[in-house]
Parts: sequence; structure tokens; C-alpha cells
Amino acid sequence: MLIPFNDDNPLEGITHAYVTWALIAANVLVFLLLQHGYRPEIDVASAFGYGAIPAVVTHAAVLPDEYARLPSELTLISYMFLHGGWMHLAGNMAFLWVFGDNVEDALGHVRFLAFYLLCGIAGGLAHSLAVPDSASPLVGASAGISGLVGAYLMLHPNVRIWVLMFMRIPLRIPAVWPLGAWIAFQLWSVIASGDQDTAWWAHIGGLLAGAVLIVFMRRKGVPLWVMTRDGTPDGRPPV
Repeated sequence: MLIPFNDDNPLEGITHAYVTWALIAANVLVFLLLQHGYRPEIDVASAFGYGAIPAVVTHAAVLPDEYARLPSELTLISYMFLHGGWMHLAGNMAFLWVFGDNVEDALGHVRFLAFYLLCGIAGGLAHSLAVPDSASPLVGASAGISGLVGAYLMLHPNVRIWVLMFMRIPLRIPAVWPLGAWIAFQLWSVIASGDQDTAWWAHIGGLLAGAVLIVFMRRKGVPLWVMTRDGTPDGRPPV
């Protein structure tokens, strides 16, 4: 297991990653104020009220009135700000902290927010289409985070990042290795896992959306596949 906690990748187009910080704050505040992990009945109501339930999203079922909070279409956004526990929240926020600022730098603040939400929506739809009759609510920022992973690899595959191996050993390695391993694990899980309610397809949907959207949404002059710190692409002119 490789957990990222820092990268050696300074900002160039923005001075501060305000949207990344705001997203982290929003996720933490929702968990503290809305979910209240010490009261399970509130967690259940929040998950069903604001989570993306595939059967409801695909209109195969109707949510009972006591749980209905938002139209099913809006739950494809609200689910991104709920989490299944502190470890779920902390893992997603670590990825958002490390990779969000540089993707925001490549897009600009407003487009970054749109990008992040679109990746989350894509992941929610992918999961709903993969298990259209599931009544289990999808929660978590993982699809949006997966979009950041896809975009970061398109932008900075060779930037060295700090990761914890087995939660203990710090390593400084090119981003393509831990993120490539993470992607391989998601693909293997989609093929091999029999657990239909684990959101592997949400991760894949967000990842693909991020890799595609960054090509069209990045700021003018921002190159793809930069392989060296001085901005020289791998033997090719900037795209």
C-alpha cells in the first residue's frame, strides 16, 4: 500500500489552491456537522438522503419519503461530500491535498471546480450503470479524486512524490509508479471482485473522465506529459 503525502511540484499559474482547500474544508465540515459518526442513525439518514443510490438514479426504485432530501440527479454531486468513516475521509483528503493543487494550477480555479464535480458525476453514473438495481448508497469523494489522479498523470507523470509504503516507510518516487499501481489495482478489482456494491466502477469512471477532460479544459499553454522539472516534454513539443 502506497499513501501519498507530498509532491515536489510548485505552482506556476496560481498563487494558492483556494478551491482545493475549500473542497477539503467542505468534506470535513459535512462529516462533522451532518454525519456525526457517533450517532449511526444520523449516518444512515445522511447516506440514504444525500448518497447516490443506483436504483434511484436509474429510476428503478423510488426512495421512501422519510429519506428523500434531494432530486436523484443532485445526489450525483452531494454523495461526493459524504464518507463512510474517518479513514475513508482521511484517505481521500490526502489524495486531494497532494494532487488537487497542481490540477487546479493547470485549470484555474473555476474550471477546476467544474472539472472535479464532472469527474464525480461521471463516477457516480458509471457505478449506477454498472449496478443499476443496487439499493446501497454510494458515498465518498473517490470518483472526484480518481479524476485528479487521471489528470495528474496526464500532466506530471515524472514528478517525484513522497509516499508511505505500508503506512511506515517514506519513499520519494516518480508519480507514475504509485499512481499507475493504484490504477492497476482499480482495473483488477473491477475484473476480479465479486462485491458489486464496492464502487470500483465509480473510480474507473472518474479516472477516465479526468484523463479526458484535462486535455480540453487545461489553461492555454499548459503542456501534457511533462517528463522533466524544467518543463521539457518527453521528446515532443508542448501539446
